Amino acid sequence: MKITFLGAANLVTGSNYLITTDTHKILLDCGQFQGGKEIEKLNSLPFAFHPSEIDFLILSHAHIDHSGRIPKLVKEGFRGRIICTHATADLAGILLKDSGHIHEMEATWENRKRMRAGLDPVEPLYRVEDAENSMQYFDPILYHQKIDLTDTIRLRFQDAGHILGSSIVELWIQEGNEEIKIVFSGDLGSKNRPLLRNPSYIEEADYLIIESTYGNRLHEEPEKRATKLIDIITKTISRGGTVVIPSFAVGRTQELIYELNKYYDNREKFHDFLRVPVYVDSPLAISATEIFKKNADCFDEETRQYIMKGDNPLDFYNLHFTKTAEESRLLNASEEPKIIISASGMCEAGRIKHHLKHYLWKKSSSIIFVGYQAKGTLGRIIKDGAQTVKIFGEKIAVRAEIHDIEGFSGHADMEELLDWMRGFKKIPKKIFVVHGEQEATTHFARHIRKEFSSEVIVPNLYESFELDGYEISHPSLVPKIAQEQAIILEENAKNLLQDLTLAVDRTRQLLHAGLSEKDYEIVKNKLIRLEKEIIDLNMLLSDKKERKIQ
Repeated sequence: MKITFLGAANLVTGSNYLITTDTHKILLDCGQFQGGKEIEKLNSLPFAFHPSEIDFLILSHAHIDHSGRIPKLVKEGFRGRIICTHATADLAGILLKDSGHIHEMEATWENRKRMRAGLDPVEPLYRVEDAENSMQYFDPILYHQKIDLTDTIRLRFQDAGHILGSSIVELWIQEGNEEIKIVFSGDLGSKNRPLLRNPSYIEEADYLIIESTYGNRLHEEPEKRATKLIDIITKTISRGGTVVIPSFAVGRTQELIYELNKYYDNREKFHDFLRVPVYVDSPLAISATEIFKKNADCFDEETRQYIMKGDNPLDFYNLHFTKTAEESRLLNASEEPKIIISASGMCEAGRIKHHLKHYLWKKSSSIIFVGYQAKGTLGRIIKDGAQTVKIFGEKIAVRAEIHDIEGFSGHADMEELLDWMRGFKKIPKKIFVVHGEQEATTHFARHIRKEFSSEVIVPNLYESFELDGYEISHPSLVPKIAQEQAIILEENAKNLLQDLTLAVDRTRQLLHAGLSEKDYEIVKNKLIRLEKEIIDLNMLLSDKKERKIQ
């Protein structure tokens, strides 16, 4: 058995790892390379394997740097199963279509130039229809359920706390009398972030693949991020300026809405603040927010309490969603102080570039970065202190105040990554450090070596490693549990909620009844399903209540 690192090796983007066994080929992620033009050229290269030979693609989460080449994979012959959580499948459905649209537009622009130069046209990496076609291969499962992919391969997802549906992958692979457990961290989130639960701890692994995006950085204290955000907004609005926040459509935008909701709901204390309109100017972010509402079972306990009280944490007074291009243009035609949250988060595409062109040169404005900016991106250039930038071919002076609030980062910092690793009761014998720029991976690997006795490897792109197994005596096999979708009728929703709550209590009692391992897993999986139904139903009821109030 071996693992080959085909992306996100001394890079932050292009997550893609191939596990080859005696009988199967498994991909972990199939992400798009993002950043400068040289890095993005990697997307057009042929895969280092034949897509038709891949049996399973295990997708840690929906972000494009982890999912963005799936339509290309399918277009070139993949016909296996794409295993992920339900929320990841929902988000991938909109993100991949949006990515396909961007590739089509970029090819159209490029071909106009090539035509004038007498060159042959180029094809987009993939089209919207390719993205739509790839969705038929998605096969979502729930967190915590052990699933048999084959007689020799078992899988379980744990919550990574990075974005909605993000997963830590636990993978058991048996060859002959040997079984190896591989854990892939995916992208780990910071603790105590809005909406999402903290990353789950894993107790044991033989091999660990761990991200290191912020492997050489420490975030500011979480409680300071909201205070800093509100302080910047207040000062900008007081001088008549506009706040522009480049934000990732999935995850960061919803966290910002959640944090602002706390202030906009406190009408007595923050009366002046309420006059400032907040615009979410991204059709993709609007669709993603609806998916967040649909998958409220992924929320943390604090957010669940909001829902149980009938409060929708993703909506508030004076929050506006601008869907059309005309509505977006009108934002820049108005001189009123306002907050604009717009994608893309690294300022490489989308409506954010129009807003930056309009507000970057104004001293009264503030630009707030709340997420990672990859090398070569417009966001990174502005964040690093450029005096001027080019947007749509026009030279724009950077005179607005530039702020960076790392506390909103979706990634764990160095200390949080180390703390997560301390949760292992059995330390992995080999640790592969990936998904970070070279300075970050090298720095983080050095700290791991100081604290743990494992062999630590920072793999290079296209490098392969053999994995050795260990003897096991009684491998446990967990049966597949059928996924059932409950149909909830509005007229008896309250009675059903009571029944579900009672069923959860009875199921918990069964878990302590001395069950066999097989029966225990069946009952546990049913409990997971019942708890999801309760959260979904409460979210439905609170959403209906919110619409009636409006």
